[in-house]
Amino acid sequence: MTSKMELDLTASARPIWLVKVPKYVAQRWEKSDKNGHIGKIRVGKKFGKPDISLVMDERVAKTKLTPDDPDIPVEHKLQVMSALPGTMMVYSTGTTDKLSVEGKVVERLECRPVGSDSYMLMKRKQIELAHKPTKVTQQIKDRPVNAYKPISRHKELAAYEKKKKEEGKKPRLEKEKLMDILFSAFETHQFYQLKDLCRITQQPVPYLKEMLQEIGTYHQKAPHKYMWELKAEYRHYKSEQNDMDTS
Repeated sequence: MTSKMELDLTASARPIWLVKVPKYVAQRWEKSDKNGHIGKIRVGKKFGKPDISLVMDERVAKTKLTPDDPDIPVEHKLQVMSALPGTMMVYSTGTTDKLSVEGKVVERLECRPVGSDSYMLMKRKQIELAHKPTKVTQQIKDRPVNAYKPISRHKELAAYEKKKKEEGKKPRLEKEKLMDILFSAFETHQFYQLKDLCRITQQPVPYLKEMLQEIGTYHQKAPHKYMWELKAEYRHYKSEQNDMDTS
């Protein structure tokens, strides 16, 4: 179901110019007094072609959106664009449900700044603001009550260093003694992970791996992935059943 709305065509023949303006101009217009004077248009000819200028009110041109905003140029050129592809109308709605035609667009123009000193100053200011850091370092004069205090040595770090120090102090067994312990362990189980052998032998990891590389084989594929086994020439199990044990 569509709603019915009354259309007022009283001003449908009124000629209207459709002007595209830069964003900084539109922002000043929106912030200025809605009922005030925002500028004037000068229309003339230059070399047989239309010469149209928009001269903004200085009060509007100096309107600040933020404290750092630069003044914008007062004068802009209105360049006539190509003809409209078809009929274009401007509509408006009031406080009621009445829709009014404000006029027909007869010219399409584009507002462009003049290459003046004020325009170059504005662009320079915009570039400076664009490169201005959004975060700055500030010195705190009063120490916050619940401030976070940096710790040079955390509990976890101290515990890790203590563990490493203790492991480093483990006495290295003689080669024959370590081999006896390893052979005895492999008589119980055929496969071991390195961490389990470290727990059994209580030896430094580099020294233990050096010995395992001499007498053992490291598996990198399933079903005994990441596990050690004695080389064939060193295997001697108590029974065939033990030969299939895994850890």
